[in-house]
Amino acid sequence: MKHKKLPVVLCWHMHQPEYRDPRDKIYQQPWTYLHAIKDYVDMAAHLEHHPGARAVVNFVPILLEQLDDYSAQIAQYLETREISKLRDPLLVALVEPAEITDSAARMTVVRACMRANEDRLIRRFEPFKDLVDLARSISANTENGHYLSDQFMADLAVWYHLAWMGETVRLENTLVKQLMAKPIGFDGDERVQLLALIGSLIAGIFTRYRALSEGGQVELSMTPYAHPIMPLLLDITAGKQTCPHDPQPQQVSYPGGADRVQWHLQHGLDVFKRFFGVHPTGCWPSEGAVSEPTVHELAKAGFTWLASGDQVLTHSLQKQKMVESGCRHRVWQFDALSPALFFRDDGLSDLIGFDYQKWHADDAVADFITHLMKIHHDCQDDDAVVSIILDGENAWEFYPHNGYWFLDALYKGLSTHPDIELTTFSDVVTKTYQRKTLQHLVAGSWVYGNLTTWIGSPAKNRAWDMLIEARLAFVKAQSIGQWDEQTEAQNLQQLAICEGSDWFWWFGDYNPGDAVRDFDHLYRLQLTRLYELIGADVPANLSVPLCLGVESNSTVEAGGVMRRGQ
Repeated sequence: MKHKKLPVVLCWHMHQPEYRDPRDKIYQQPWTYLHAIKDYVDMAAHLEHHPGARAVVNFVPILLEQLDDYSAQIAQYLETREISKLRDPLLVALVEPAEITDSAARMTVVRACMRANEDRLIRRFEPFKDLVDLARSISANTENGHYLSDQFMADLAVWYHLAWMGETVRLENTLVKQLMAKPIGFDGDERVQLLALIGSLIAGIFTRYRALSEGGQVELSMTPYAHPIMPLLLDITAGKQTCPHDPQPQQVSYPGGADRVQWHLQHGLDVFKRFFGVHPTGCWPSEGAVSEPTVHELAKAGFTWLASGDQVLTHSLQKQKMVESGCRHRVWQFDALSPALFFRDDGLSDLIGFDYQKWHADDAVADFITHLMKIHHDCQDDDAVVSIILDGENAWEFYPHNGYWFLDALYKGLSTHPDIELTTFSDVVTKTYQRKTLQHLVAGSWVYGNLTTWIGSPAKNRAWDMLIEARLAFVKAQSIGQWDEQTEAQNLQQLAICEGSDWFWWFGDYNPGDAVRDFDHLYRLQLTRLYELIGADVPANLSVPLCLGVESNSTVEAGGVMRRGQ
């Protein structure tokens, strides 16, 4: 007998990498706090507005630390009014643009305020559009930031933050409504009030998600600390399981990879528990990247479930020469020690991530439910579970009103449907669902079921060689044994940042040039700092860019921040 209702899990992955300069801790990019006030806030509010809905929300620990840092620096500025407390140039431009005295720095800030979705965030607001058009004209004709008045910079910064504000905040907050009614000429008091609102929204993320978790509406899960590709740390050749002919790095292994994986898991668990007060039982591995050794490392760390992409399941079934003719939406496991394995429905997840942004919200949700009902009909056993897993932050700027109407209709439609049960992975694991065992688990990720997004092309391979060379230098310096506990912790932290997946994601000439430039610069900066901390000579190649992307007006889908699963 099949379930009366079809269990459906919505899993939202929240992730930003380390954006701070490792020397002075100045933020090189603002995406952490901008996504906080736009997406993390909205995603919590939608769940609060629909108490009958349930979801899994996955946080990367290094993101949590940066959110806490933003909250602290804003609070310190508001208390002391010392501009040095603010370590993000965009926040400085918001409250005290006169403090940005360097000509190039002023121009950099203004150009940063043009980086927003043209249709959804810029053209939607007439005053913002006018300011951006003027900024573009100035930027195209001069590099001298002193032509920009402090008031112009302040107005542009105010509107940039208003455009990036969550839709639930825009609809409900009195200050935001007042500021949006005033096109230009924002005074210092108004700008400080906006900064205070930004700080309170960021600080509230921890308490809001913790309350949703304690109320049983949300399961909080995590990714390893700095978002490393665990299969490649464990076996640098793991990508050859699906792409045997791809070129590989010159280095043949990552030294101490298993120890590094456990460091990311254990340190991540410590950070996660510090902010949310709970030990997560589930893990969305970085980029959904798994392999047989990865599953065992996650089991060793105590996780009871993990998830990946559907193409990983396909490749694994093909390797054991098995065609799954029945229901694929099942609970799987690799061996007797394996946590429960869930595989993302790529088609349905990508509809939300890429396609429904062009639909009327009600039509999109109706179509989504139609697909779910077909699965419900086709899966006749009583152990079917549909896993919808996707980026919880980048998709919404491509939707009208930050996805407000779609998400509202989605939660309402799914939580009230007579044949659908919104649930969580942990709830499924605790029930007596029969698991199907995989004889093999082919290494891969949620992107195409392989690892080519992170290894196997010239720039990515060079980046791995540079990381492994730094790791070898680290091991050599560590073996001398002259680091005290604090120094070793600092150095391990810096190594972890260098091991993050985002650097490798962006290397490649198919990505937008500005993003490639930013992440290339940050990666080499982080590696350089690692050499400095361990007292080793910095290689000359760290001063040379790894690769260039396509022109900034590229039509790369979603600007390169998201990819389809298949």
